[in-house]
Amino acid sequence: MSEPVRWGLLGTAGIARKSLIPALQASTLNRIVAVGSRDLARARAFAADIGADVRAFGSYEAMLDDPEIDAVYNPLPNHLHVPLTLEAARRGKHVLCEKPIGLNRADAAALKSVPPGVLVMEAFMVRFHPQWLEVRRRVRAGDLGEVRAIQAFFSYYNDDPSNVRNQLDIGGGGIMDIGCYPMVIGRFLFDADPVRAVALVDRDPSFGTDRLATGILDFGAGRQLGFTVSTQAAPHQRVSVVGTTGRLDVMIPFNAIPNAQSTLLLDRGEVLGDAAAERLTIEAADQYERQVDAFARAVRGDEPLPYGIEDALANMAVLDALFDSEKTGAWANVDYSDVAN
Repeated sequence: MSEPVRWGLLGTAGIARKSLIPALQASTLNRIVAVGSRDLARARAFAADIGADVRAFGSYEAMLDDPEIDAVYNPLPNHLHVPLTLEAARRGKHVLCEKPIGLNRADAAALKSVPPGVLVMEAFMVRFHPQWLEVRRRVRAGDLGEVRAIQAFFSYYNDDPSNVRNQLDIGGGGIMDIGCYPMVIGRFLFDADPVRAVALVDRDPSFGTDRLATGILDFGAGRQLGFTVSTQAAPHQRVSVVGTTGRLDVMIPFNAIPNAQSTLLLDRGEVLGDAAAERLTIEAADQYERQVDAFARAVRGDEPLPYGIEDALANMAVLDALFDSEKTGAWANVDYSDVAN
């Protein structure tokens, strides 16, 4: 396959307009050819904003039946991730699906029925940004000594009852929306899966969603990740990766500014307060473009898919353990029994 991968977009979500569409348009490996929505007028308006040659469909199913589509982007609300990904895959479409891959491990396990040869990847764009690749390189090289702890904070303020993030029955809440990012970063840097989890959760009295959550993931061998996420706090994000001889702070770890340089703070602890810290400048990049290009290369057969269904199921197993811990008030073991195909 030498032509660009032809994409269909499921729905008209803001994340598609803000992040994925610009990434696909900037890429030479990809091309947007269609938009599907339950509202044909909305699909037509959305398609017109993308380009005159983008086709509009008045249902998801109609778009998935289009033989001119190679791959599908699924940014629909969480409860539609598994069913629409499966519908696309059964029609031979490769799928890049937004995180989290499902509502829970049992829901996501249905993806093991995806036909052979069809690629499905969970859209954690952070794993493709050069700042995180540099952090992982330094961790693997021992530049921080033995890394034993990762600390993460991620928050924003959203109390709109109509927003999908505040609707419990369709997978809303802070852990599902943003708590998944620290979890993935832990797996990415430790090159391991956590064995158990514990969580302290405060839920909104009206929405029922978790609006403030703190979790600890035990990766074994004395390694741990601690995080706090909130959907009702001042916007803030930061990650510290701490080893026996050094610390790396990632200044904008999750929503890195597209095509702008990133900054890491490397501190050896010689002077408290970061006074002796070294600022490391990382090349400008659009992590969404890096992600869709990696997916396109896998679709074209140029490279293996970097993260597939088993990886997504492992992520879901960790999230399940956090919610299990909330219910019991105790540590919960992470159950990976449904992960392997």
